[in-house]
Amino acid sequence: MLIVMEALADDEQIERVCAEVAELGYTAHPMPGPTRTAIGITGNRGPILEAARIERLPGVHALIRVTAPYKLVSREFHEANSHIAVQDVTFGGTDIVVIAGPCTVESREQLLTVAQAVKAAGATMLRGGAYKPRTSPYAFQGLGEEGLRLLAEVRAITGLPIVTEAIDTETLPLVTEYADMIQIGARNMQNYALLKAAGRSQRPVLLKRGFAATVKDLLLAAEYVLNEGNSNVVLCERGIRSFDDTARFTLDLGAIPAIKELSHLPVIVDPSHAAGDWERVLPMARAAVAAGADGMIVEVHPNPAFALCDGQQSLVPERFATMMTQVAQVAAAVGRPVAGSHPSDIQK
Repeated sequence: MLIVMEALADDEQIERVCAEVAELGYTAHPMPGPTRTAIGITGNRGPILEAARIERLPGVHALIRVTAPYKLVSREFHEANSHIAVQDVTFGGTDIVVIAGPCTVESREQLLTVAQAVKAAGATMLRGGAYKPRTSPYAFQGLGEEGLRLLAEVRAITGLPIVTEAIDTETLPLVTEYADMIQIGARNMQNYALLKAAGRSQRPVLLKRGFAATVKDLLLAAEYVLNEGNSNVVLCERGIRSFDDTARFTLDLGAIPAIKELSHLPVIVDPSHAAGDWERVLPMARAAVAAGADGMIVEVHPNPAFALCDGQQSLVPERFATMMTQVAQVAAAVGRPVAGSHPSDIQK
C-alpha cells in the first residue's frame, strides 16, 4: 500500500504516520517528492485491515493499493526515475553510462592498460572480475583478493570507480571493502541470502538478469535488496537462453522499455555476454541505446586471443573506441549524451 500525503503535510504529520504504520507491525518507507511525500508500506501479507485507521490521520491525502508483487521497485511506489550515484557517476539520469574493462583481472599491466584505454575513449567506470563463477571447476576462477587490490590500485591511478562481482556471502564483505559497486551476476540473481546481504551493505548494486529469468523475476530479486534498506540498485539485461543457438544468449532489448514502465530503477545492457562474439557487440550496443538503456557494461582486453576468460567476446581498445563513437551518435539521435564524452566524439 502507498500512503499519499497532502502537499502541505509537515514533518510531524509524516513522522506520526510512519509511527502508526510501525505500531501496526509494518515497515514505512517515506519517499519525499517534488510536491508531496508518499509513504510505502511493506511487511503485510495481504490487505491492510487497519487502512481506515491510517486514512484518518492528519495530513493523509489518499491510500493507494500497490498491485505489483514487487513493491519498492515499482512505479506505483516511486513514480520518478531513481538516480543511483556511484562516486561521481550517476545512473538513471539523462547521461548514458559506459562501464568497461576485462572480464577478469589477470595482472597489473593488463588491468592498467585496459583502464587507461577505456577512460581515454569515454568510459566512466571500470569493470573487472576478481572472483569468477565459472561453469567448469577447472576454468580460471580469478585472483581473489589480489585482484581486488589491483582494482583498487588502478582506481587510484585512473580515478575510475570500480564494479566487481561478489559470488557469495563469504566474498561479499571483502568485495564491499574494495569496490565502489557490487555486481551480482546472472548465476546469483536468485541467491536470496546474497541479495539480502548486499541490501544490508548499503553499497550500490548492479544486478544482472538470470539466464532463464523473467522480467518479473528480476524485479522481485531487486526487491530483496531494497527491502533490506538499500535503494541503490541498477538492473542489467545480459541476454537470456532461448531455443536459438545463433548467439551465446538472446539479448532481450524489449526488456528495457518493459522494465522502465514497471520500475523506477535504472537499467543497463551487457552486449558482450549476450553476443558472445566481439563482432556483434557493436550493433548490440547501438541497439541498446536506441531502446532506451541507461548505460552498458562491455568487456575489453588488450589481447583477447590470450585472455583467461571470455576472450572471444572482448573488444580490443581500438574497437571499443569505435563503439563509443557509434554509441554517442545513436545517443545524440535520441537526445541523450554519453557520460564522459565530448561534442567532438560525435561525428556529424
